[in-house]
Amino acid sequence: MGKLVSETPSPSNARIFSSLFENVIHLLLTQFRLPFLSELIEMDLGEGYKSNEHKVQPHAASESADLHSKDCTTKGGCGEKGKPGGLVDMDDNHFIDAKDPNYSSSEETDKTTVKVINPRFEEYKKKASVIVEEYFATDDGISTANELKDLDMPSYSYYFVKKLISMAMDRHDKEKEMAAVLLSSLYTDVIDPRQVYMGFRKLVESADDLIVDIPDTVDVLALFIARAVVDDILPPAFLKKEIDALPEGAKGIDVIKRAEKGYLSAPLHAEVIERRWGGSRNKTVEDVKAKIDNLLVEYAVSGDKKEAIRCINDLKVPFFHHEIVKRAIVMAMERKKAEGKLLDLLKTASEECLINSSQISKGFTRIIDMIDDLSLDIPNAKELLQSLIAKAASEGWLCASSLKQVSFSEKKLVEESIVRAFKAKAHAIIQEYFLTGDVLEVNSCLESENLSSIPELKAVFVKRLIMLAMDRKKREKEMASVLLSSLYFPADDVVTGFSMLIESADDIALDIPVAVEDLAMFLARAVVDDVVKKSLVTVIEKKNDRVWKLLEECFNSGIITPIQMTKGFGRVAESLDDLCLDVPDARKQFGSLVERAKRVGWLDSSFSFNKTACLMENGYHSYSVVLDGNGNGNGNGNLGEN
Repeated sequence: MGKLVSETPSPSNARIFSSLFENVIHLLLTQFRLPFLSELIEMDLGEGYKSNEHKVQPHAASESADLHSKDCTTKGGCGEKGKPGGLVDMDDNHFIDAKDPNYSSSEETDKTTVKVINPRFEEYKKKASVIVEEYFATDDGISTANELKDLDMPSYSYYFVKKLISMAMDRHDKEKEMAAVLLSSLYTDVIDPRQVYMGFRKLVESADDLIVDIPDTVDVLALFIARAVVDDILPPAFLKKEIDALPEGAKGIDVIKRAEKGYLSAPLHAEVIERRWGGSRNKTVEDVKAKIDNLLVEYAVSGDKKEAIRCINDLKVPFFHHEIVKRAIVMAMERKKAEGKLLDLLKTASEECLINSSQISKGFTRIIDMIDDLSLDIPNAKELLQSLIAKAASEGWLCASSLKQVSFSEKKLVEESIVRAFKAKAHAIIQEYFLTGDVLEVNSCLESENLSSIPELKAVFVKRLIMLAMDRKKREKEMASVLLSSLYFPADDVVTGFSMLIESADDIALDIPVAVEDLAMFLARAVVDDVVKKSLVTVIEKKNDRVWKLLEECFNSGIITPIQMTKGFGRVAESLDDLCLDVPDARKQFGSLVERAKRVGWLDSSFSFNKTACLMENGYHSYSVVLDGNGNGNGNGNLGEN
């Protein structure tokens, strides 16, 4: 799994990967309390990606480990204010501040809650407040967007959302309208959709505290939520998910009910909500889409490019330019005669920096995602889109390498059919596993599926397993982690499975608000499952007994389980041949470590190594190789996949 953290993420998911990586490192340093993790991460990230925290605070493991403990019944524990939360909830504030809207006096009297001060988050909070104040004074959305980008802390953007709205709630309608407009302009390009979702969630949860200083909190916050739904930056599902998660009697429930029944259920609600704060300069999403259609149709008929560019400028929706790209390309696919004009319009808009490269790529990506549906109306849609992508790339206004592949070969269609069928089978296998907990049965079912026929199938199973677990309780999440550790899939397939999850994180987050936190936790567990191998290799290569003692500490405290320990030793056995190229006496050292591990109870006394691997009753592999008195093997130490 080392490859997982050193592999460079693609541009399309860089922000998601960055946010996940920061969460993973935080979890590993705090929740798992691995005191030697910094050293292991340093080795793993020697030439790869490093988060800012890792660069600045490589010693944070031991400090955070001692401080980070929570009572699951308090805010920020196993659920925020009664919320079930993710596999492990992240405490984002890290300290008690009586001036913060989330402040609760009960936190000061709860002796079991110890907060850890995060300097970067403290810095972000201060700068966010200044940025909001400056925006209200200047009404300069572009400068605000640039300042947020310069902060380069996307994982804290939810706090900016929360701060912007909470400050606007206590001001005039002008500032409220400005806040709503700014959020729409920052959505996706500057602030990730999940961060917007989390920001609104934090506001709803802190309604009881906000109402102390802002008496009309229920009505104003409800209107902000309704406006976000109308502006298409907050999914309607937010309402039901939050009202189900809030504790009985919370003011947040009143907020959600007011938003749903008082605003979003009213006749002509979109227009009423848009105009509530005097926002006549604003347009609803449907208004903008209609105007985009009109300008494209008129341009296709008249060919007046200058007028079309002026109309795009007049829309004043740079954050929504991907819709122009999408609709222009679809129109080009439908109207062959207009293709040249429409491509020329997009090329000019790109050259004049009217539509940026990110919006262009996003527009094409949206079409790729809906290509199967388009094919129902446009029979040769895939071929047409492939042709348009090639033309745009050859003219230099589209980076084709940043897009997903549009495939329409017969072989690919057959493979897609097999994958679809396997997904249904995998779903049934996983559902049955959650009921029975029978790892052996899962292995048996997977073996009968001939997974080697298409390499993607193992990754698909990993993705499906994690997705189903993320939407369930902690029991199933723990079961999924155990199964993932027991399947013994090749590391590359597990990496691909997690990469597929990251790619689809936007969609997952719409149904599972804590998707990033849960996915980070699964990633962290996967890394922990690889810690044994990494540690043993370190002991062998560097003759470092200190790492062995730290492994002992982790085993005794339950952080590393017997299954993980056995699996880790097995992984080292697999790589002994390669390891011997760098460390000639690696086999002898490893044999000694195996005997030492048996003496301290890490490994079962029957544990041995040879080329054959067999599944044991608890679902993990045992290995055997014949070792002589000097710890040298018989040459069968390199294990194949079972």
